[in-house]
Amino acid sequence: MKVHEFQAKRVLARFGVPVPRGEVAGSAPEARDAAGRLGVPGVVKAQVHAGGRGKAGGVRKAATPEAAGRAAADLLGSVLVTAQTGPAGRPVRRVLVEEAVGTARELYLALAVDPAREAVVAIASAEGGVDVEASFAGTPERVFKEYAPAGNRLDEAQARKLAAALGLTGGSATQAAGIIMAMAEAMEKTDASLVEINPLAVTGEGGLVALDVRMAFDDNALGRRPEILALRDLDEASPLEAEAARSNLSYVKLDGDIGCMVNGAGLAMATMDLILRAGGRPANFLDVGGGVTEDGVARAFRILAFDPGVRSALVNIFGGIVRCDTVASGVVRAVRETASSLPVVMRLEGTNAEEGRTVLRASGLGFHPAEGMRDAAALAVSLAGAAPARRGGRP
Repeated sequence: MKVHEFQAKRVLARFGVPVPRGEVAGSAPEARDAAGRLGVPGVVKAQVHAGGRGKAGGVRKAATPEAAGRAAADLLGSVLVTAQTGPAGRPVRRVLVEEAVGTARELYLALAVDPAREAVVAIASAEGGVDVEASFAGTPERVFKEYAPAGNRLDEAQARKLAAALGLTGGSATQAAGIIMAMAEAMEKTDASLVEINPLAVTGEGGLVALDVRMAFDDNALGRRPEILALRDLDEASPLEAEAARSNLSYVKLDGDIGCMVNGAGLAMATMDLILRAGGRPANFLDVGGGVTEDGVARAFRILAFDPGVRSALVNIFGGIVRCDTVASGVVRAVRETASSLPVVMRLEGTNAEEGRTVLRASGLGFHPAEGMRDAAALAVSLAGAAPARRGGRP
């Protein structure tokens, strides 16, 4: 789960990371008044879940409160297109008004989960800012990494080593090490998968300030982090992803044309792999989980079916806790309620599989049964290739 810059800054500030004073505004008058309270010069920043805002015109300097209001008026309601949003862009619904910070140098700091090493890695570079990706590619020897011991947090010695690698000395080095440790604590105590500061500004007096912050959180941990879950902005998700979040379903939109509905993340990954091997492209990751009800299945299938890019669907269920007849009943119900003409391949194995097949046959809806996973994937790819383009809707 991603959050906005202003939200990430509030989280890190609680752990002691210095950030500029700022206020969020949803209108031009609010932005003008905020700039008046904060003092000028200031900065007005579009709040969308994407990087590259500066290059796209989403960050504006404001020498007066009135200029801050005009900048907000330009940004609010506009669609910001960056390298990370894709051509469709993201609508700007709020802006962050901040005090301007004098900057002598711009650094880069990030902590992320490295799944290959099953550990947290800290990444630092003396060249931060808007072109950090190009800097990383051009001078990889100036990118420094430290891996936390497996299952543990980064330690102070590693933090001091990174601060020294950035060329910091004295009080600046001490403060940088403290910021890294604060980032590590925040990551652990919020179940974050990414904590990124870019840039970390070195002021003329040698102090450090996090000018821009990004954080992402482990979706699987949100149940025990209600304060983080409360930061979710469903307006930033696609309508289908927003509906899935409201229904407590694990759904990720992809760019293929074969809708997938399975129970279990491992089975989902295997299903998508088999679709790719059969020459198709999955349109989504959709895991209904082990304890799903008929209502939950129906909601999940509606989300899948209302994606206009989907030309066939593959429902691949291995019944353990979940019963295959429950899944079959939910899919039948959703197809009837939506009057969907989507070709649906059904592969049911495990608990009450035969009962589930009976439900499908009795429905008279023309489902396509399959036994093996490879055969199911191949059939779904074939049906997608023969299906006409569809119009989507709302689940």
